[in-house]
Amino acid sequence: MTLQRDPQGLERRMLNRFVDFSGKHVLEVGCGEGRLTWLYADSARRVTALDPDVDALRVARTDCPVRLESRVTFTGASARHLPFPHEKFDIALLAWSL
Repeated sequence: MTLQRDPQGLERRMLNRFVDFSGKHVLEVGCGEGRLTWLYADSARRVTALDPDVDALRVARTDCPVRLESRVTFTGASARHLPFPHEKFDIALLAWSL
């Protein structure tokens, strides 16, 4: 049996039901391999996604769709020490990160 992640698209629908990502700058804490990132990034103006796991970030960068490369930035960092002292975000997203 093949593993299927959210074949009905419930996660995407729930995200978009509660949050309007349109034209927003999103901070995603604990992005991992970008699984959640790809569900909303098309709507966002800009995405700054961070994770301390360099291997997961490598996968996320490799899997990043070409159409999103100019809008999604992956950063190796922990939520304890955000490397954005002067950056402002419209939305902060944290899922499956604790």
